[in-house]
This record gives sequence, structure tokens and C-alpha cells, in this order.
Amino acid sequence: MSVRSVLSAAPTRAARWSATHPWRSIALWFAFVIAATALASFVSTEEPSDADYRIDQSGSAEAMIDAAGLDQPSTENVLITSASGSLDQRTADRAAADVTKALGSVDGVAGVGKPVPSEDGAALLVPVTLTSDDVEPGPLLAATRHVQEAHPDLQVREAGDVSLDAAIDDRVGSDLGHAESTSLPITLVLMLLAFGALIAAGLPVLLAASSVAATIGIMAPVSHFVPADMTVSSMIVLIGMAVGVDYSLFYLKRERQEREAGRSTLDAVAIAAETSGHAILVSGIAVVGALAGLFVLSDPTFNSLATSAIIVVAVAVLGSITVLPALLVKLGRWVDRPRVPLLWRLTRRTRRGSVAGLVLGPVVRHPVAALIGSAVVVGALAVPAFGMKTHDASLDTLPTDITEVQTLRAIRDAYPSEGATVKVVLRTDGSTPTRASTAALRGLANDAAASGDFSTGSDPAISTSDDGRTSVLVLPLPHDETDGRSAGAVELLRDELAPAALDGTGTWAVGGDAAESLDSSAHMNQRLPILLGFVLLLTFLTMAGAFRSVVLGGVSTLLNLASVGVAFGVLTVVFQHGFAASLLDFTSPGYVIGWIPIFVLVVLVGLSMDYHVFVLSRVRELVAGGMATRDAVRKGVSETAGIVTSAATVMVSVFALFATLSMLEMKMMGVGLAAAILLDATLIRLVALPALLVLLGERTWWPGRPEERAAAPRLEPVPEVVAAARAGAEAARM
Repeated sequence: MSVRSVLSAAPTRAARWSATHPWRSIALWFAFVIAATALASFVSTEEPSDADYRIDQSGSAEAMIDAAGLDQPSTENVLITSASGSLDQRTADRAAADVTKALGSVDGVAGVGKPVPSEDGAALLVPVTLTSDDVEPGPLLAATRHVQEAHPDLQVREAGDVSLDAAIDDRVGSDLGHAESTSLPITLVLMLLAFGALIAAGLPVLLAASSVAATIGIMAPVSHFVPADMTVSSMIVLIGMAVGVDYSLFYLKRERQEREAGRSTLDAVAIAAETSGHAILVSGIAVVGALAGLFVLSDPTFNSLATSAIIVVAVAVLGSITVLPALLVKLGRWVDRPRVPLLWRLTRRTRRGSVAGLVLGPVVRHPVAALIGSAVVVGALAVPAFGMKTHDASLDTLPTDITEVQTLRAIRDAYPSEGATVKVVLRTDGSTPTRASTAALRGLANDAAASGDFSTGSDPAISTSDDGRTSVLVLPLPHDETDGRSAGAVELLRDELAPAALDGTGTWAVGGDAAESLDSSAHMNQRLPILLGFVLLLTFLTMAGAFRSVVLGGVSTLLNLASVGVAFGVLTVVFQHGFAASLLDFTSPGYVIGWIPIFVLVVLVGLSMDYHVFVLSRVRELVAGGMATRDAVRKGVSETAGIVTSAATVMVSVFALFATLSMLEMKMMGVGLAAAILLDATLIRLVALPALLVLLGERTWWPGRPEERAAAPRLEPVPEVVAAARAGAEAARM
């Protein structure tokens, strides 16, 4: 049996069984959801460890530091400055003494260092060493606030590893919680506008929400094989609601159309299974394939996002082709009740495809002009992507209204040495004396200082392990890690200075903040073309196999590439160049955060395939029914335009919510996806795709034309199903 036959038969058979055993199907689905959700209560969720994130030379440096026991404990810093005017040194010293006393007695504090004055004398910094990374920041911050209250003429502020991480976690949780709680009512309202009836509007939301709940539970045991990043739950909600609503919407709309054409509920469900069910299955495979591309990056965060997103898409597909047909059979015409009077009349009076027909008419009559026009718009939006710069998130990309961020920026300005650093790790085989290793590192520090790219003093910071075999040199940088000069300094150190000073002494590696950022960006930039090629190739193979057309595979790949180009171009213009920064309430860092283009690429290709498969499935269905390709394109795109618009409106609305959040990463993701999906569902699917198909004509289906479609399948009725359908029909007439 061919792949095409399997894809066509699977949803029909699933619908047949579910429709003829509705109560059993509904009970099995909710039992599955409850059981899956309960897993999270009995199985702990495993998160990635720090070692999982190590890559390239910076990762090797961290591994050597960790193995030697030289890993520095987490630190907090208390910054003391004047509330107004110049800093009085005696007052600052008294405040520093109070800080030492107050924080020294807090659980989790290993020690409080001596106050360090800034070069200009305008600030005093008190370093606080913690016992571990798990210290609760609340008591530390409370002690600092107590000192601040005792010295109202000063500013006493605290920030560091632990307090910043806690503040970011709180802000991310708050942002995502707001987006999730807001997206649900917005989705429900949009479904009401699409259907005009409460039950029809609620079904897609219910099935999407149940798919999300089941996936969150399933991820608990799965995380022991693929550790789950802390953002996984939110991404499950994001992807699950998007595809779950889309799939249910496609199925419901087709079932309603068939009932309006005079078919019984059973026949309408069967036809929806053969057509929309098939499109859902093909789309699900395409989305899963695109998401699987994230594994190419070999990054723990992307691995967990890919795993969770693949599971939620698979669960959403399963629900759409099993429990949804069962619910439709049991509800019958009650699916269109209770009706919202104004909305119901509006949806009934609006002729299907009437709005899209206004656009499609000129496109079909003048396909060359339409294609050129759409290509010009897409090209203009995509061109800026060629100048995209990426970098890891940094202090400059965090919201400025977070107190700890303000404090760290003030510390960075007053104490440049507290900013980005580079660590040179040297490990010997034991035959080299410790003093020789230290001498080599001191020589390297002198060379680094002479280069002018490092802020190294006369006494460089060198630490050595207890066995004397591993030594670490810390070199401060005069520039922020996002500055290109910092990356140049790391490359100079790796390519010239370190080899000249350390080769022959032992095994060495260059790590630290700036090196990690450089390695991460290089890793992502190296893997991005591979990821793009993988996703586009898989798109081609999926579409070519599902529609038995090499040409359609190529067209799909080309249009997906156009959508990706638009998304990257918008990201570059908005966030790298700062266009509309005041409107979106952010300050441009001058680059795009490194993981955003990759995530947007995969999610966009996956989600846009929903519309693409659905539209092409309808066109192919009409061609198989004997219609010429030109006429089938106009009719098929016109009939599906309303459904695609409704689905796209849900996605754009949800992603637009992320553009309103405070975290810059969330803004980037929201703007990139919302803009690209909006253009994808309008210009590309309503103009570029029809124009291409009309120009290609019958060549669209090469190497063969779709076979003549058989009569629509009919489900074998059983007494209880017939009774339920008749009861629904009688109730609908009342």
C-alpha cells in the first residue's frame, strides 16, 4: 500500500470507528488525557544540567575547571553609591560594615569580602560569596533592604548570579502566564466570530487545551530521556493551542459545509475525515518533520522544545481524527447551538469565499503580474535578513525595569572588571611543576595586557587546583561581551597569544563569558544552514509524497523559504535596526538574539504547512473530481480562504500577545511569527500560490494528474448512532 493510500485511509478508518463507537471514543480520549496529566504528579521532571550546555572550546574549559574543583561559587554584589551628589567615604564605609554584618549572618553566605572602591571614588562594592547556586535570594535582598533603610542618604543595592536568575524567572513566568491566560479568551472569541455558536466555538479550544494538558503530563517521564528546559510548558501551550485549534477548525468547517449541502451527520463526518482528516494528518507529519529539525542543533533547550512540540502536535492530530468525529456524531446539529444571534446571522449571510474572490479574480486573470507583485513585496521584506547579526542574550537585552538589571548595569559602569571575562585553563600531565604553569600563564597575561584588548593589571588572577595540575587565569575585558571587540579579543587569545605562550606546556582551552557567547553564536550560525536545508528538504519530500507531485513539492519549498525570509527580514529591521522600538517599548541591542531565528524558522515552516496542505488538498480534490486546474485553483482557494483566515487570525493574535511582553526574546518571537504568518496567510496563500498554480496549469501535478475521486465514503450506521443523529436533527428543528 502506498504512502498516499495510508494517509488517506488512516483518518477515514479512525473516524469510522469513532463515529460508530462515539461514547467509547470519547471515554478513551478523556481517560487518556486524565492519565497523561496525572503523570506529572507521580513522576518528577528532569531539567538539563549545566554540563549539557557546554560546547566547543569554552565547554572544554568549563569541564576542566569543574573536574579540578576550581569552579567559582555564585556571588552577589552590594553596590553603595550616593543618593545625590558625591559619595561621602566615611558614610559609605559605615554602610559597608552594616552590609557585612547583615549578610554575613544569612544562611547560604560563605563569606563577605572587603569593600572595593571604584576608580573615581563614586562607588563602593561589597562582594558576597555564596555556598551554592541554590541559595534563596529573598533573605539576602531583605538584609540589603534593611541596610538601605538605615542609610537613606545612600543607595544600597544588591544584584548577582542568584538574585538576577530569580528575577528573570519571575518575570518570564509572569509574562508567559499573562500570555497564556489572555490567549484563551481571545481564541474563544475568534472561534465565536468564525462559527457564531458556542458549542462549535468551544470544541476547538477544548480539544486543543486537552492536548496541551496531556502533553505536559507526558513530558514528565520523557524528560528523563530528553531533559526538559524550564520554558517547555509555555512552548507546549503556544504550539498546542495553535495547531489544536487549526486542526479542529479545518475538520469542523468541512463537516458543517457538508451538512449545509444536505448530507446527513454521518456522511458529513465521513467526508470531513477523507478530506480535512487527510489534510490534518499530512500537515501533522509536515509539522513534526520541521520540528525534528531542531535536533540538528544538538542543544538541550532545542532538544526539549522539539520533543515537547512533536508530542503535542501528535496528540492534537490524534484528537482531531478520533474524538472530534465522535463528538460531532453525538452532537449532530446541536454543534451549532446555542447560537449568538448577531454573529450567527453574520456568519450565515457571508457567502463562503466572497471576500477572497475579490482578490483571486485579478490573480487568476493576471497571474504573471500577481506573481511579480507578490515577489517584489516578499523580496523587499526579506532583503534586510542578509544583514542580520545574532548574539546571545545579555544584560542589554533584559528589561530595564528589573531592579537587579539596573544594579548590574550600574556595577558594570563603575567597575569594568566586573563585566565580561575570559578564562584560560591550563592542565598539565603532572610532570610540569606548578610554578612553571603559573609562569606561563603570567607571561600570557602580560602579552594580553600588551595587546590592549584586555584589562589585566600587574597582578593577574590565577588559581590552581589542589593537585597542582590545573590552573585558571582570569582576564577581564574592557568591553561588553556583545561588543565585537570582545569577540576579536577571544579570537586573538585563541589563535595567537595562547598558542605562543602555552603550547608544549599542557592542554589548554579558552572559556568564560565572552568565549561562551562567541562559541554559541558560531555554533548556531554553523548549524542554521544545515537546519534550513533539512527542513526545506523534508518539506519537499512530504509534499511530493503526499500529493504525488514533484512540482508541488518544489512550490511548497519555495513558498516556505519566502515566508522564512520575510520573518528574518522583519526581525532584522525591527530589533537590529530599532524600527518601531518606541511602539513596542524596547531598546534595540543592535542584534537579534541567537536562538530566535532558529526557533522562528522551524515553528513558521511547521505552522504555515497547515494552511498550505489544507488549501492544496481542496484544490487537488476538485481536480480529482474532473475540474480543470485553473478553475480548481480559484474555487479551492476561495472556499478555504475563510478557514485559513480564521486559523491565521488565531495564530497572529496569540503571537502578537508575545510582542507586548517585557522580555525582549518573547517580543522577538512574537513579532517574527505574527508578521510572517500574517503575510503567509494573505499575500503568499492568496496571491503567490494561486498565481504559481495557474501559470503551471496541469504541470502542477507532474509526473501525473490526480486520479478521479471515488464517491464520498459512507459510514456504516449503527442503531444507536442513527438514533442520536435523528434526535439531534429533531432538536435542531425546534
